[in-house]
Amino acid sequence: MLHPSYTDLMQVVNEQADEGEHPVIQSRYSIVMATSKRARQIIAGEKPLVDGNEKKYLSLAIDELYNKKIHIIADEDSQENN
Repeated sequence: MLHPSYTDLMQVVNEQADEGEHPVIQSRYSIVMATSKRARQIIAGEKPLVDGNEKKYLSLAIDELYNKKIHIIADEDSQENN
């Protein structure tokens, strides 16, 4: 089981949106895509922004997102199409 949950991650990410704006994350798919992209960056050599020498790359990416070390930026093209 994923800890924190998808719901918790979505709440953390959407806290960054200003009132009246569309939520940055609207689905689990967006969380999966964002964390997998960050995990690939760590694999490619970027330094993790959280402690966790024994953790897997995806777990590091999830921890970074949950601890607000990284931010997801909404894709402008997808916002215009909604």
